[in-house]
Amino acid sequence: MAMAALRREGRRLILSSTVPNPSLAAASSAVTRSSAVSQPEMAPLGARSISTQIVRNRMKSVRNIQKITKAMKMVAASKLRAVQTRTENSRGLWQPFTALLGDAPSVDVKKNVIVAITSDKGLCGGINSTSVKVSRALHKLTSGPEKETKYVILGEKGKVQLLRDSKDSIEMTATELQKNPINYTQVAVLADDILKNVEYDALRVIFNKFQSVISFKPTMVTILSPE
Repeated sequence: MAMAALRREGRRLILSSTVPNPSLAAASSAVTRSSAVSQPEMAPLGARSISTQIVRNRMKSVRNIQKITKAMKMVAASKLRAVQTRTENSRGLWQPFTALLGDAPSVDVKKNVIVAITSDKGLCGGINSTSVKVSRALHKLTSGPEKETKYVILGEKGKVQLLRDSKDSIEMTATELQKNPINYTQVAVLADDILKNVEYDALRVIFNKFQSVISFKPTMVTILSPE
């Protein structure tokens, strides 16, 4: 009897050791899942050194861009000083003639010609658009049933903008005037060409008068016909 009881107890212990515990199995599976989820989130070996190298390359490229920009600023400043000097010196030519011949902006005539002076290139703020806006406003003021108003456009930007809505009113255009530094000879030839090919009673020149690097004043000068 005692031997039979011992054998039964031994079989029970063996069976209990082979059957898995549910709580232990759940805990082990949870640990396995958490390790599987967190494993992709771990940074790979050497990732820190790679990102540092990218930042260094970026800083180097930014420093190179700063050097190039500084050189461009110096070149632009030198060109601006040269152009500003020529502009200020040219005022001694046209201002005495305007004072001598007289400037009558409110004169009422039948044939008006608006000379819009713009540039051939953009990226210069509102210089070209301001000149075009003033020219359009002046065209409306000087137009009428018994009046005729035409455009003479100097510069590619003014030509492009006024061709959109005033194609029939354009009498003459001239572009690529700024390829070479403007001098008295070039201006004299251009003025002679306008006077020979355009009939007018009043010639109204629209331009931007230089005041500072960031400030230009829209200005109109009226030239009456000698007849």
